[in-house]
This record gives sequence, structure tokens and C-alpha cells, in this order.
Amino acid sequence: MIDLSLLRKEPLKLKKLILKKEPKFEIDKLIDLDSQVRSLMSEVETLRKEKNELAAMAKGGITSEVRDKSIEIGKTLKQKEKSLSGLEVDFKSLLLSCPNVPQEDVPEGNKESNKVSWDFGSQKEFSFKPKNHVELNEKLDWFDFDAAIAMSGSNFVFYKKDAVKLIYALTNLMLKNNYSHGFEPVIPPYLVKEQSLVNSGNLPKFEGDFYKTQDDLCLIPTAEVCLTNVHSNQILSSQDLPKRYAAWTGCFRREAGGYGSTDRGLIRIHQFEKVETYSICQPEESNEELVRMIKSAEKILQLLGLHYRVSLLAAQDCSFASSKTYDIEVWLPGQNQYYEVSSCSNCTDFQSRRAKIRYRKNQDSKPELVHTLNASSLALPRLIVALMETYQQEDGSIVFPKVLQDAMNNLW
Repeated sequence: MIDLSLLRKEPLKLKKLILKKEPKFEIDKLIDLDSQVRSLMSEVETLRKEKNELAAMAKGGITSEVRDKSIEIGKTLKQKEKSLSGLEVDFKSLLLSCPNVPQEDVPEGNKESNKVSWDFGSQKEFSFKPKNHVELNEKLDWFDFDAAIAMSGSNFVFYKKDAVKLIYALTNLMLKNNYSHGFEPVIPPYLVKEQSLVNSGNLPKFEGDFYKTQDDLCLIPTAEVCLTNVHSNQILSSQDLPKRYAAWTGCFRREAGGYGSTDRGLIRIHQFEKVETYSICQPEESNEELVRMIKSAEKILQLLGLHYRVSLLAAQDCSFASSKTYDIEVWLPGQNQYYEVSSCSNCTDFQSRRAKIRYRKNQDSKPELVHTLNASSLALPRLIVALMETYQQEDGSIVFPKVLQDAMNNLW
């Protein structure tokens, strides 16, 4: 949730930044509603004060004049309170749909304006035409999409054989790497209350993008939702910060809309595994923390010898809750294009304002909002695709790098 003090002190500056990110957002309406709510709230408070003053006068003996005036004020107050209640609902609804304010160095525009900041390695050259992972699977038989369709429907996958070992080996490598970068491994619940999704910024903006159960719980679209709520309604000490977590979870997304031919197989599915890193820190440290999270995710790809690039996203391509995002995009030879395997975002105080996560610089200081950050470290299906397509042999077999072979051989 955005800082209302900025909305009131610098409305033109805020308007420019918000429209930079979401051109269709009704920022003028939000500013107007805020003004109306504050004005009507002032009227209500004045009427309540007058009514209380009349009630105090009545203790010495009520007159018809005082009684009539009290009744008149009571009627007006009731009408004003009803109007205020309706305005507050409209204002809160629009406020919760307002995206985070992008940082000033974030490029304008959409995907076409994303800027590649740096890369690692180079696109692998083959002496043969590389296959995509779906074609490779015809021989390997690591995924059974038909079985998944029979039990769950389209865009699910049934992993088997070395694909299972690959998932556990990669997860172990990721968690070890993240731990070495200071992230504490945790396993959160997969089901959360709707308020948890409000706190993380998923609701009300993305209503319908995730699965709900009949018990009014929701399956998490990412562990970011859980990790945002670990310290909700808490006041932390500056000595406790930064808090760094790494969670391995399943992620569940409805992914409404059609899938193109490039989204076949594991590229875009309803259920997938992901290791997510999450940081809670003091505001002045958040951009430095963002770099730390990017480097942690990069280290995994470097360890696996995969070519990737890191792009600073333009404002309209940033996530709803993000003020600044870098995507790590790995090269998929079989797809002949880059695909995102990690999105690293600084959400500043957008989530902490919703979740009421604060800290004190010292024992006597006033509580302040923390900054929160999240990063995929990494999403497993696309990482598996990158490994299969990068390390494929002409005969359709896969020869993984030694570090991954060792990790797989040590499982069972």
C-alpha cells in the first residue's frame, strides 16, 4: 500500500510515478476520494463534538431548544456517518488496487523498454540442431503429461525417473547456496488466509489468479505470500534486521488465458516447485539487499554453467508490489530464446504497510516500517528445461555438469 503522506504532500509527483507504472490507474479518483474522506471525517468529528457538548449541557436540565438541536444534529450525523462509511469503502478498495511507486531510475515503458544490465557466459553452440525439452523427453521419459492430464487436467506434470532426482538435487544445491548467503531455510504452509494475500499485494488486484478451497483458504502462488506474513503485526528491533529466509514450496497458479506454442511442457504450468528468498531490512539498506539477493540467485546458475542475462525491468513490466525489479533470464537453446527463472524485487514499504511490519531503531524511537524484498532462487521447471536443452547430446541423452551429477548420485 502506498504512503498516503506522499499522496497528500506531493500528489503531482505521485501521479507521474504511478502512471509510469500503470497508465490506466485512476490516480485522480484516488486523490479526490482521499480529499472527500478527510473532509467528511472532519465534519463528522465536529458534529460528534457538538452532540457531546449538548449532552453535557443536558445534565443541568434539558430544554426543548437543546433537545431539538440534539435531535437535528443526530440526524445529520447519522447521514454523514453513512456517507463516510461508503466513501471509505470506495477509497480503501481503490487504494488496495494502487501499485507500488516505481523508483525514479526504473525505465519508462513496458517489456520492450527492459534494459539488459549484465550477462554471464554465452549462448552454447551445437554441431547439430538442438531439441527442446518436450522433444528430448520423448526418449528420456522423465515427464508424463498424459498421466497428469488424466488426474488433474491440462498444464500439470507427472515427474518420474531422473527428473525426480534432478528436482531434489537442485533444491538441495539451492538451499545450501542460499544458506551460505545468509538465508535461513524454512518450510511454510501451502494454504493461507485471504488476509495473507492482501498483505502480500495479491488481493484484491489478482483475484481469480490462484486457487481457493471450500474452507476459505487459498493455495499459495509463491512462498513470498507466506514470508510476508511471518512478522505481520510485529515491531522488530533494528538488531533483529535483516531477516533473511529461504523457502522451498510448491506454487499454485491458475494462469488464466491461452498458452502459446512456446509455453509447452514445463514452461508454464499450474503447479511447480520453487525456492524463494525473502528479506526484511531497514529502508536505507534495501537496494543493497536487492543486489545481495540477485548475486545469490546468480551463483546457482554459475555453478551449473548456464548462460543468462540480468535485466532491469521497465515500470510497466514490474510486479504490482515492486518498486524495482531485476529479472534473471536463462538461455534455452531448444526454445531459441531467454526465459525468466528469477524475478528479484524491492517492494520497499508497500507490503510492510499492509502487513504492519515495523521496527525500532532503538528502544525509545518511534516504530517505522521495514522494507521487504523477494527473489526466486530459483523456479525449478524452467531451470530443468535450461539444463536439459543446454546439456543435450546429439543422440538425445543428457550429460549434466559434474556438480549436478554428484548431487544426484548422493540422493539414493
